[in-house]
Amino acid sequence: MGGLPAVYGGELDEPDDESDDPPENLRVAATSWAWWPGLRFAVGLASLAFAVLGLIWLAWLTWGSFPTESYASAVQMPPPLQAVPPLLRSTAQVPGSGRPRPDPAWVDRMAGATGIPGRALTAYAQASLLLSAEQPPCRLGWTTLAGLGRIESEHGTLGGNHLLADGRPAVSIIGPALDGRSGFGAIPATPDSIVLDGDPHWVHAVGPMQFIPSTWHRWASDGDGDGRSDPQDIDDAAYAAARYLCASGADLTTGTGWQRAIHSYNHSDVYTAQVLETANRYARTSGKG
Repeated sequence: MGGLPAVYGGELDEPDDESDDPPENLRVAATSWAWWPGLRFAVGLASLAFAVLGLIWLAWLTWGSFPTESYASAVQMPPPLQAVPPLLRSTAQVPGSGRPRPDPAWVDRMAGATGIPGRALTAYAQASLLLSAEQPPCRLGWTTLAGLGRIESEHGTLGGNHLLADGRPAVSIIGPALDGRSGFGAIPATPDSIVLDGDPHWVHAVGPMQFIPSTWHRWASDGDGDGRSDPQDIDDAAYAAARYLCASGADLTTGTGWQRAIHSYNHSDVYTAQVLETANRYARTSGKG
């Protein structure tokens, strides 16, 4: 979401209407051959054939130069494999919060199998449990949230960072300035964004799930029940991301529903494919835990 740029393809310009007349030089030359109508016809036909071949060659070069991402959205992508049965056995509550909590033994086992830090995995699993209770038709698996977290901030560990016991990173996670350079869009700072990223000039995506401040203000969530909504807290950020993905009401175990949800998080087909690959990898490796 946040700081990652969306990639868009262009549209082919409509070609100018082709004239039925042959090129001017051929027409002039043909006047000297008026005594041989058959040859004039042959020259005109050859000119038309070369023109068609030239257009085909030009179109091939033009379409070939477009990023393949522009057309990937036409392909229905399958949903990530789900590895929820072990999670569904976890019914303990976070003390004092009323929030469901995944079984710590399950978290340790899955963290060892997938390489996801246990503190981040707890947040993803807890958010999945919350959404399964609040919006059952969404069917959001923890592997999808883990795929997002891995792409966005390496589960809060990017650049040598790490998550503390309370779910916040040791060093606040602030993405690059969205200043119109390096392929990013240009989003000027607002009073609300300055509170979250500290930059008086440009907006930054923030936290382990890389929310743009304006998006966070709409979807701010309290995932751990501590009475605060903090995009730097992975419990809150994962819960907000889960709510965001399920907002359309789609079933995320369908290819179309899942793809649209992830694409709404970041409007890039390349990003969607990366999340899919990562989520599926976590689903496969979690079966070994």
